[in-house]
Amino acid sequence: MFAQQDRQVQYKPYIDLRPMHFGILVGLHMQDIEFDQTGPFQMADDEGVMQSQYILCDADRWAAGFSVGVLGELRLSNNFSLRVTPTMHFGGKHLTLLNMNQLDEQGRPTKKTQDMKNTYISLPIDLKFAAPRWNNYRPYLMAGINPMMNLTGSDQDVIHVKRFNTMVEVGMGCDFYLPFFKLIPELKFCFGLGDVLDKNHVNELRDGSLKAYASSVCGAQSKMVVLTFYFE
Repeated sequence: MFAQQDRQVQYKPYIDLRPMHFGILVGLHMQDIEFDQTGPFQMADDEGVMQSQYILCDADRWAAGFSVGVLGELRLSNNFSLRVTPTMHFGGKHLTLLNMNQLDEQGRPTKKTQDMKNTYISLPIDLKFAAPRWNNYRPYLMAGINPMMNLTGSDQDVIHVKRFNTMVEVGMGCDFYLPFFKLIPELKFCFGLGDVLDKNHVNELRDGSLKAYASSVCGAQSKMVVLTFYFE
């Protein structure tokens, strides 16, 4: 009797039996980048004289970005499915570079900042493992790979990243079955697989005073946290 009282009317009872699912997605995300610092180094100035440089670079502030895309999902079994979600991410990062060899009147390192605007187009391919449906809820875990292409960036930015990047992603979500559609909130974490720093960028800078700042890092790894809402 108690089990019958816990049961509810199931909305969309046959939607998960379809071989293919399609929908749209919107979401919010936070972009981050972690730098490998060069440390103290020597660099020739405009007159060819070697100068000691020590500059630290960090992404000191996160800004929320916006994501939009579409989804296609292939049913593999009762619990597994393969999902492809072409997505565009609009966001950015704020970088602060501290010149440890140049101090202001208060004895603090001089500061240079950069707003790194990024627009990514991505093609995540994920494997989902879903628990059995209970009433109008069905939680799941997911993992996959996410190739990305950066569509923005100026060739005169202090720090410049490569156009292509690949991430691995893991996350969790839950299907909510509603009378007219299925709502799926999902939280996932994305980690870059390779070095995204464009090391040749320093040679393309026209402003020689920026070259020391561009040389302050020797590697970079990108990260993202994404909160997505799927509608099927």
